[in-house]
Amino acid sequence: MANKHVITLIVNGKDYTLSVEARRTLADALRDDCGLTGTHLGCEHGVCGACTVLVDDKPVRSCLMFAVQAEGCSVRTVEGLAKGDALHLLQKAFWENHGLQCGFCTPGFLMLAAGALEADPDLSEEEIRDILSSNLCRCTGYQNIIKSVCLAANEMRACPPSADR
Repeated sequence: MANKHVITLIVNGKDYTLSVEARRTLADALRDDCGLTGTHLGCEHGVCGACTVLVDDKPVRSCLMFAVQAEGCSVRTVEGLAKGDALHLLQKAFWENHGLQCGFCTPGFLMLAAGALEADPDLSEEEIRDILSSNLCRCTGYQNIIKSVCLAANEMRACPPSADR
């Protein structure tokens, strides 16, 4: 039997104490141990970006990070974007601009964009396109994803989110 490590993950502001093998990925811990299935696993090689979450406010491919590496860090998943029934600006923009089709890649795009826009809401469309190019989508053709993120960026510039998000 493999050695297990008892760790505490802080996910969406909630503590999760887990017993995990050193090789357990953050994606698997979030999905299987924390029950947060919004983080999707696509390629499991860090290529597609479907598993993107924010770790200490920076986008990370959770399939490439071990759960033990996230101990003591603040992890935010797609489940942590909305505040109750109030959707995050990005979620509203994706909905209003048809920024998703099948929705499999959407959580990764939302978290990638949230990390980028929260770090710098003044990103140009060209910068947004460059950032989003690291994630893959097989359904949309990207135009509505880009349009959605640009709309959310404009709204964030006009009305910055509160510090307690």
